[in-house]
Amino acid sequence: MQLDHDQLHQLLEALADSDIQEFRLEGDDFRLEVRRNLPAPAVVAPLMPVAAPAADIPLSPLEPRVEIVGPGTPPPAVPGSRSDLLEVTAPMVGTFYRAPGPGESPFVEVGSRISVGQAVCILEAMKLMNELEAEVSGEVVEILVDNGTPVEFGQVLMRVKPG
Repeated sequence: MQLDHDQLHQLLEALADSDIQEFRLEGDDFRLEVRRNLPAPAVVAPLMPVAAPAADIPLSPLEPRVEIVGPGTPPPAVPGSRSDLLEVTAPMVGTFYRAPGPGESPFVEVGSRISVGQAVCILEAMKLMNELEAEVSGEVVEILVDNGTPVEFGQVLMRVKPG
């Protein structure tokens, strides 16, 4: 998929006139992410530098990553949250999938050991499957979302005991 400057400008104008809060589009050689009126994520990893945006809508070349909220950072209000656990939160709105495909084994189960960079789930957004990678090593102690369930930005997906 290729986008020229005029197509990008038309897309950004259409998004500006809509009530869409978050939009992501990927092509062979680019990734476009538009976010507005959302709190900044706690932890992000840039994919590559990009030129300044063509409109007043902020663009961010973020690779889908797992946000980790730990003891040093105030966690969002979540019932039953334990201070010794790190929370894996959704970095975007989408549909949560525990496995890479129907009938396949889940990425992780309660009790699974995970390591940095390991895929822990998939979030589908706008027909794009985004693997979320762990940013911490540890043991999965809770999975809070059912397979195939829609999730919101910042929603806690699972909790991990670091170590």
